[in-house]
Amino acid sequence: MKRILPALLLSCAFLTAQAQDLHRITDNDNAADDPAYNFGGRKDSTKVKDKIVPKGLSVWTVDERFGDRTSCTPDTASHMFMNTIFTSGLRGEYNTTGNLGAPRYNRIFIDNPTAGQFLFTQPYSFFNKPVGQFLFTNTLSPITNISYNECGDRSNGEDHLKALFAVNAGKDFGAGFKFDYIYGRGYYQNQSTSHFNYSMYASYLGERYNAHLLFSLNHQKVTENGGITDDRYITHPEMFDDDFSENEIPTVLEQNWNRNDNQHIFFSHRYNVGFSRKVKMTESEIQARKFAIESKKENEERENNGAKDGRLSQGRSNDDKTFGRPENSTIAGDEPYEEKKGNPAADRITVDGKAAADSLAALEAKRQQEEQWMKDEYVPVTSFIHTLSFDNYRRIYQAYQTPTDFYADTYDMDLRLGGDSIYDKTRHYSLKNTLAIAMLEGFNKWAKAGLKIFATSELRHFSLPAPTMGTDSYNEHNLSIGAQMNKTQGSFRFNATAEATLTGTDAGQLKLNGQTDLRLPLLGDTLRIDAKAGMERLVPTFYYRHYHSRHLWWDKTLDKETRANLEGVLTFSRTKTRLRVAFSDIKNYAYFAQRYTITEGYGRTGNTVEPLQHAGNITLLTLQLDQNFRFGPVFWENNVTYQKSSNQNVLPVPELNLYTNLYLRFKIAKVLKVDLGADMRYFTKYFAPDYSPALGQFTIQDNGEHNVKTGSYPIVNVYANMHLKQTRFFIMMSHVNATDGNAFLTPHYPINKRVLRFGLSWNFFN
Repeated sequence: MKRILPALLLSCAFLTAQAQDLHRITDNDNAADDPAYNFGGRKDSTKVKDKIVPKGLSVWTVDERFGDRTSCTPDTASHMFMNTIFTSGLRGEYNTTGNLGAPRYNRIFIDNPTAGQFLFTQPYSFFNKPVGQFLFTNTLSPITNISYNECGDRSNGEDHLKALFAVNAGKDFGAGFKFDYIYGRGYYQNQSTSHFNYSMYASYLGERYNAHLLFSLNHQKVTENGGITDDRYITHPEMFDDDFSENEIPTVLEQNWNRNDNQHIFFSHRYNVGFSRKVKMTESEIQARKFAIESKKENEERENNGAKDGRLSQGRSNDDKTFGRPENSTIAGDEPYEEKKGNPAADRITVDGKAAADSLAALEAKRQQEEQWMKDEYVPVTSFIHTLSFDNYRRIYQAYQTPTDFYADTYDMDLRLGGDSIYDKTRHYSLKNTLAIAMLEGFNKWAKAGLKIFATSELRHFSLPAPTMGTDSYNEHNLSIGAQMNKTQGSFRFNATAEATLTGTDAGQLKLNGQTDLRLPLLGDTLRIDAKAGMERLVPTFYYRHYHSRHLWWDKTLDKETRANLEGVLTFSRTKTRLRVAFSDIKNYAYFAQRYTITEGYGRTGNTVEPLQHAGNITLLTLQLDQNFRFGPVFWENNVTYQKSSNQNVLPVPELNLYTNLYLRFKIAKVLKVDLGADMRYFTKYFAPDYSPALGQFTIQDNGEHNVKTGSYPIVNVYANMHLKQTRFFIMMSHVNATDGNAFLTPHYPINKRVLRFGLSWNFFN
């Protein structure tokens, strides 16, 4: 791998410069007759008319309930590309267990998503992406993207390969696939990760009928080591007689794995009723039509030349005629009579003078030219919407070795493996259907907002090990109704949604959410104000209420959790400032707590995890400031977040979270853009959530005075981030300041030391 990557980078730079500037297409099936080819059969470049393959890519996400489209920016920017490879997030805002693709948890609490039904895949949000974040595509020509990054060697290295292919069959139908593979061997013992994803998608955007289809499957396997046995290997290595490398530090567990397999189908479609009107094409559509016209013209010329050559080969001149009417012949019959005064034909409008005729001809030519670049746009008024999603999950926690007395409890169940081995298995599938009717905004000047009404049916099935033998099955069927009003055009926009569950396990559940944005002119620029508010009363998800395994077991009745949120964001581009203020109030907060004892030999005993619920209210204040500066070619970007929780024992958050990035931007040979700099992430000490391998979840520390704090340790990376035409690549030294100290994000899980990393992303337009 070390020998391949430099060669790949050089090839990337060379081939991109050669092939990605302009794509030239020629058809040399008739090379012998083509004037662009000489008698030697070689191409004469002076006689070739180049056709430029149109390059145009638009991407969007879809709403998981209605399939509404939201335009996005394609992932082609070089800025911050080097940080997209980190499980710890673009700005280091996630706590992780250390390895690529490992479980993670966002320290900015309000940015954590609401718990889903199958919570075992949620810590892998770096790899697993919900439907609402998947990018559908529409492209003027086929596009392929290959992204790859790597570090380390065969024993401890990380590899991440992604491939994307997108193509269109006409302007309405687009399709493609995505392949994503992660393999992290791990710098510490027993922490390897392996993730595989394959997704296929298609979209049809006709005038009256729209549809989006997404199919994806994931296979994930993570080796669990339970953390290192003694934190002093990292914090105070001088206390040991020997120097321990990362892969020599002992860990709590070995031969323990978490496996997740899941498959997903999403299909959303709608039928629109409306009317048509003429609108001007976009620039990309104009280029595409010009390309099509040129192609059609060349094909016709090639066919005409071929027909001419065929006739010549039969010894007949192209002008010889053997059939048809003789030239200059006339049809026998009445000759046309001259129009005379008083004849109606004489009353037709006539054009006197050459100037007037030329003027009319010019106006007609202009009209035809304008109409050539116009298109018919269908304006929908009412939509009938159906969305279906099917999700199937399986999770297995498997262990061949378990330390003596590691778990506090052991339960009788059907054992697939004997002795102290563990094979905990659970399954879940969900089938959800949503029907909606929408009255859309903007079809006339009075339709200032859109309105939707909807009903959702969801069937959920779960299976868990039963006591002694077999499995326990649980079925939950919920029916909910709701409405949405939204306005997406103009300077003032809003979206308000209400949903209530009428029947089923979640009966009485209520969701009220709204958001708005306002754009105001200020100092020659635009001040954007975004605000959102919500109140949700939710039933804790299934695995908070039921879970059966070899060493963890509960069946609980929990109260509904109530969350109220209020958030505002001010964005002013002129000063490169973004200020975010949020307030949250949570009642009956449900969470997991983990307890264990650390022995004198630094082992773990009496491990147990249970779901708890805080009966009172917890308030959380969040203040976040993004402030960027520029001094000529020097850029300095900063993100500072302040959080204050009213109950740090139940909802712990760091008081201060900081990210800063300082870099110099310049060009080499006027084509190679370079960002050369360093960035740092830092957060203050706090009792960070622990991690439970048996449950695969982050948990609150419940060890009393033995709880462990992490934080107050800066992590600095230096990098050179580069962009050449359609290729992005970087070289980076991560954790360049590696030294003795509290180098942990999650308790007992140290971060990797100094590592040299490479990465690239390459776009091909065919």
